Amino acid sequence: METLVEKFLRYIAVDTQSDPESESYPSSAKELDLLKMLRDELSAMGIEAVLDEHGYVMAEIPSNCNREVPAIGFIAHVDTSPDASGKDIKPQILENYDGKDIPLKGVPGLVLKVSEFPELAEYKGQTIITTDGTTLLGADDKAGVAEIMSMAEYVMTHPEFKHGKIKIGFTPDEEVGRGVEKFDVKKFGADYAYTMDGGKIGELEYENFNAASATVKIQGRNIHPGYAKGKMLNAILIGMELNSLLPVEQRPEYTDGYEGFFHIIGFNGTVEEATFSYIIRDHDMSMFEKRKELLRKCVEFINFKYGEVATVEIRHQYYNMRKEVEPHYHIIEKAVKAMEMEGITPCIKPIRGGTDGANLSFMGLPCPNIFAGGHNFHGKMEFVPVESMEKARNVILNIISLFAEE
Repeated sequence: METLVEKFLRYIAVDTQSDPESESYPSSAKELDLLKMLRDELSAMGIEAVLDEHGYVMAEIPSNCNREVPAIGFIAHVDTSPDASGKDIKPQILENYDGKDIPLKGVPGLVLKVSEFPELAEYKGQTIITTDGTTLLGADDKAGVAEIMSMAEYVMTHPEFKHGKIKIGFTPDEEVGRGVEKFDVKKFGADYAYTMDGGKIGELEYENFNAASATVKIQGRNIHPGYAKGKMLNAILIGMELNSLLPVEQRPEYTDGYEGFFHIIGFNGTVEEATFSYIIRDHDMSMFEKRKELLRKCVEFINFKYGEVATVEIRHQYYNMRKEVEPHYHIIEKAVKAMEMEGITPCIKPIRGGTDGANLSFMGLPCPNIFAGGHNFHGKMEFVPVESMEKARNVILNIISLFAEE
């Protein structure tokens, strides 16, 4: 039987970076390479699995209990972030990690330093998988994918393991905020579900940011610089001025806990025209709406000053799932107990981000988020301890057992 680590390494070898500029489903065709692989692997285990026209893999392991048990789903996304390359990933595997700084050998001088990432020290003596510094790792969320697949393999090879219906879902495009836009909750058929998309071991989350993306476009006026006085409108500088109107202290690097932020994630421009891309986040709905309005006011000010040169498009991504999950708090209690059975101290806290579970919860499927084990997602400093992934797989099995025991 293939180990969890072997599965993980195979999955990260497939480039599945999603594309925020695409309107197709999935946003990048290469995501289908892994989705097809997962469908076929589930089928080879004897599990009925389908890949639909929108890129969703759905599968079911039938119940082997002689009474009614809730159908429980486990969901992970296959795409990796557009923030860093996910192509030709060359992982480094450090067995019996010594607790010291880790050189990322693909980039001379690039080091994963304990002084900058003190959580590394918590994993001394364990096996850690890092990047080589040239790409992200893809533990977000292929650690979750591997954990679910490892669970499925265990269940299918241990018929004595008692369980209700187990639903398995793999989604594309979570990283671009469209992961479950066309997900058929009724067809999936779960009563409750969990996304395996959290960070460090012990994380358990049922509230997340309200989220929107924003695109600001500046139309400048390019004039030969020798004759530009009183005529030129430099779109780059106007956009920089607009960005300076947003509160500095409300950037991601200065916020924590329930504090929201404005985050500029992209810029492309010339004197003639420029585009600035943002994400807007806040746990509190009223503050979230105020943030969107502040950005609109900044655009209005720029247009008052320079004429109608700026436009802004704000797009919804997801809402805070808390009010949809909290009425079903027993599913949180099950996850807490499942972790405690593994000797894990649960850490319940708000997600400073989002998961497919946020939109699924509003679509009628309560869906909190459980740790997958990784750290430093979306960048070259990403790493995951193997033992955390193994514990996550065991937590899934424990949750299934707890529902079957009711």
